[in-house]
Amino acid sequence: MKRRILIKIGSNTLTKETDQISRGKIEDIGRQIALLKVDYEFIVVSSGAIAAAKQFVKLEHNGEEINVKQALAAIGQPHLMRMFQESFRELGLFAAQCLLSYSDFENPKSKANIKNTIDVLVSNNFIPIINENDTVAADEIQFGDNDKLAALTASLLHADLLIIATNTDGIYTKVSLKDTHPKTIPSITDIDALAKEVGDEKSSHGTGGMQSKIEAATIAQKAGIETWIVNGLKDNFMVDALNGNSEHTKITV
Repeated sequence: MKRRILIKIGSNTLTKETDQISRGKIEDIGRQIALLKVDYEFIVVSSGAIAAAKQFVKLEHNGEEINVKQALAAIGQPHLMRMFQESFRELGLFAAQCLLSYSDFENPKSKANIKNTIDVLVSNNFIPIINENDTVAADEIQFGDNDKLAALTASLLHADLLIIATNTDGIYTKVSLKDTHPKTIPSITDIDALAKEVGDEKSSHGTGGMQSKIEAATIAQKAGIETWIVNGLKDNFMVDALNGNSEHTKITV
């Protein structure tokens, strides 16, 4: 039986720390999924709708107000999905869009519908691309860049592993943060101890920081799911992590 991986891709990873969505990074993700799909099944939680919109339009207030960000997400989401679908199709992969909100996880019927729909998609070799439904909800826009949404989804879908792609080689020890080459915490189970090592820095495009990733790992850990924090800016980041060929942080159960 294939192991189920939920991979969360943040805006900072998708843009490769630029002002535009990187089609090359989407292709990198697709290539890895194509290579690994014999042994794993994948569900993707992807941010990036607002970043995608900013490539095409500029709205008043410079996109800082929540309702403007929601409008940008509505503009950008179709473009983001088009890039996923086109890039994945060239690799023989098929993508499907799923938009969720936190209220969906509070309603038993909605939770059952989510699980049933995504299970059918996966069993038919479609890769669900999940994002928050920003038109009706703004939690992740404000606070988490889909980290919490990824953890809740991983828990609901009984994922075997949650991989959160970010712009660092995992979580660094606090004492090494100012070093040229900070030291990665390779593996840890104690979430409280890990939280003490984490600062509040956030990326320029995303709204998450390491704190939101710790909170996501806490949700996953309670569901018996291991969380890996990996450097998504590097090519082949999933394959290298799964093969033990990269530095990353494992938050074990």
